[in-house]
Amino acid sequence: MKNGLRVARKTPALRTFLAVLASAVIAAVLAAPAQATTPGGVASSVPEAEETTEATETGPPGKAMLVDGRAIPPVNAPAAVKQVIAAANKIRTKPYIWGGGHGRWWDSGYDCSGSVSFALHGANLISMPEPSGSLESWGSPGRGRWITVYTNASHAYAVIAGLRWDTAGDTSGTGPRWHKSTRAAASGPFIARHPVGY
Repeated sequence: MKNGLRVARKTPALRTFLAVLASAVIAAVLAAPAQATTPGGVASSVPEAEETTEATETGPPGKAMLVDGRAIPPVNAPAAVKQVIAAANKIRTKPYIWGGGHGRWWDSGYDCSGSVSFALHGANLISMPEPSGSLESWGSPGRGRWITVYTNASHAYAVIAGLRWDTAGDTSGTGPRWHKSTRAAASGPFIARHPVGY
């Protein structure tokens, strides 16, 4: 190693090459997209700014609208509800993958509780993905005004601003999708939980 450094000191071309190489490595490291990590330690390849976006399009007051499979929040919905809807809309065409959305927020597909967790995380209402059984004790008991998570040991879905966010009951494919019917497509009974204030 000492001989290599002596040669580098004596050879200006080698010194220049090493300086350019070190600069290129530093520039590449600084230019690479950061791997965002949430407080719960769940990694995401999507920058934080993209994870918590607000919906800009709104519909009439009251209940969310369903347009071409995408939920449009009502104009009078709180900002957090609009953020939950915006997050869910980002994964509304992903396939169902058992365990999907539990190892990282941005995944190739989602299971029932992974898709509910992803939506809630859009408004920072949950810090890490929870399995359906754990969602039975999440938040506050009972139905919420804007958001209700229905869960049991084997399935979870949510009703958000009057639309059902669920991986079950879709005739055009499987995976997280919006549904006009708020009635469960999977067998119950379910425990109702909601985020405080919503």
